[in-house]
Amino acid sequence: MGATHLGRDLAPRLSRRAGVGLTADCTELTIDPAEKILLQTRPAFGGNVMATIANRYSRPQMATVRPGVMEAFEPADHTGKVIRHDFSMSEDEIGVKVLEVVREKKKAVELSESRIIVAGGRGVGDRNGFTLLEELAGLLGGEVAGTRVAVEEGWIPPERQVGQTGSSVRPELYIACGISGAIQHRAGMMNSRFIVAINRDARAPIFQVADWGIVGDLHEVIPEIVRQLKTGQKGL
Repeated sequence: MGATHLGRDLAPRLSRRAGVGLTADCTELTIDPAEKILLQTRPAFGGNVMATIANRYSRPQMATVRPGVMEAFEPADHTGKVIRHDFSMSEDEIGVKVLEVVREKKKAVELSESRIIVAGGRGVGDRNGFTLLEELAGLLGGEVAGTRVAVEEGWIPPERQVGQTGSSVRPELYIACGISGAIQHRAGMMNSRFIVAINRDARAPIFQVADWGIVGDLHEVIPEIVRQLKTGQKGL
């Protein structure tokens, strides 16, 4: 089930009714080829490690998965059949009373739907540094995102955070600028199709998951990329 607000409420109730275990907030699900059991990977110990959990004796096996983690399958040629069941419950049976309904404002950006993301971390330096990322993202038709540090420093709004405590994304292109690559951040972006890392520390963990890496100062590298993009656009 999706680890949405509804899924996180419903999944433990179902697992309790079924008498089985539940692994919450997974970032990866695979099948063990030998035992044919579900391998459920999720952050553990405060997000400092990724733990893979296997339950050999629980049937069915249940897990909640963070939104944006799984790749969406293309619709099949056949059409499904909707089966509707009517039911009714009294207020006493529900046991819940609605006191107030507060509608959350719609987010200005949905990172999970972005094809290109330019993200920044501590290495960006300050809010002004993010103007470089915004210019690059604008030329590429993408969105700007960042790490938890960038949010805590007030450089970007919370809805643009990627990572364990932010959004999980899988864009076609993810450009990580000044991001060291802590496991908490990698958990939210490692499923991107292509990852480009820009960092002056050649030993930064982000290079372990990057398809292409540029070792250098992002304040010098990004302006050059922007210049090349603008030059290319003029030649079209």
